[in-house]
Amino acid sequence: MSGASAETVPSRLARRLDTADAVVIGLGSMLGAGVFSAIGPAAAAARNVVPLALLIAGGLAYCNATSSAQLAALYPQSGGAYVYGRRRLGHVWGFLAGWMFIVGKVASCAAMALTFGHYAAPEYERPLALAATVALTAVNVRGIGKTAAVTKVIVAVVLAVLVTCVLATVTGGAFRAARLWPPEPVDTQGVLGAAGLLFFAFAGYARIATLGEEVRDPSRSIPRAIPIALFVALVVYGAVAVGALGAIGSDALARSAAPLADAVRAGRLGSLVPVVRVGAALASLGVLLSLIAGVSRTAFAMAAEGDLPGILSVVHPTTRTPYRADVLVGVLGVMVVLVLDVGQAIAFSSFSVLLYYAVTNVSALTLSVSERRWPRAFAALGVLGCLGLAANLPRTTTLYGLAMLLVGLVVFLLHRRGRWTRKPQTPNAERPRAIR
Repeated sequence: MSGASAETVPSRLARRLDTADAVVIGLGSMLGAGVFSAIGPAAAAARNVVPLALLIAGGLAYCNATSSAQLAALYPQSGGAYVYGRRRLGHVWGFLAGWMFIVGKVASCAAMALTFGHYAAPEYERPLALAATVALTAVNVRGIGKTAAVTKVIVAVVLAVLVTCVLATVTGGAFRAARLWPPEPVDTQGVLGAAGLLFFAFAGYARIATLGEEVRDPSRSIPRAIPIALFVALVVYGAVAVGALGAIGSDALARSAAPLADAVRAGRLGSLVPVVRVGAALASLGVLLSLIAGVSRTAFAMAAEGDLPGILSVVHPTTRTPYRADVLVGVLGVMVVLVLDVGQAIAFSSFSVLLYYAVTNVSALTLSVSERRWPRAFAALGVLGCLGLAANLPRTTTLYGLAMLLVGLVVFLLHRRGRWTRKPQTPNAERPRAIR
């Protein structure tokens, strides 16, 4: 399918997002995760070499972004790598990509909900996390326009708070350049492990691609929006990481449950800590909001092709959203909130999503010269980088991730044998409006 023909593909969902909306949703998916939850575990692994790990994660994210943008322009449908793997590599690869995306991103939902609860009121962390998951699921059910509008407000507030935090850590009197240089002793596995954890922070740009059926002029808007959102997030993350390391050092960051708040508290402007907590809570809500939207669209796409129960492919007649898939994601998020902590959720999500992007990059390697917008070398580096970082995550995480991949393969094989049957829905078909 060429880029031109992609423009003619009818959408099962409402195309209400322009380029600016797509950029904002991508930023809403990224700003918050790394700044407020992943920097601490990354500092434990890479010490003050975190900025290098951040650059590695950002470079890999850019390679993945180019692959995602090219494929999303060709296939402007909900589903992301599920659609790309199925179209370019075969049914099983698409299914496994979609399976790992759903599994990993449900864990991300739990991590962001718990981060919100911790910053808002640590003593009520889980109840607040549960309430946030339920409330933002309801926002998504009401329509993607509501999701974009709420995300714009959240992103504006979070950016203002992060700028304030960087200024507070750099000018508050606690900043010491000696905490940044020379590099502390750390091995290659530590740096790559930290990069794998920080990749969790960048993975949100793919939310733009998974919302492909709700973006106007997708062949132009998506390739523009993904690199812009990624670049802004990288600049913000770099400034925050340097400021926090310089203010309290890697040891304190590694021990802290709220690293950015502790970095601000160390200086003369410690009175701004409540502002940091508000910003962290809002940032986590923004990520959670866009995560629910992205995961539900992948579940919707898989159901529409018969790879998940057909009930998930029902589109609401008024809001034109996959509201049953939204509700399912919310329920799964609530279940994970009850059993995992933030660190476990981040590590598991990182492993799952790195495998998902490996499929995206392999799919991009199959593009012809006329279909390609970036050099094929970016996709090759993306494959190697994803597999390399996944292999350097904690061993327990890797084993659990491989176990979930095996479960997905078993589900696929059972489906192929006819034990899970459903007549596939063609990409352009719309569910009967009488089904609600």
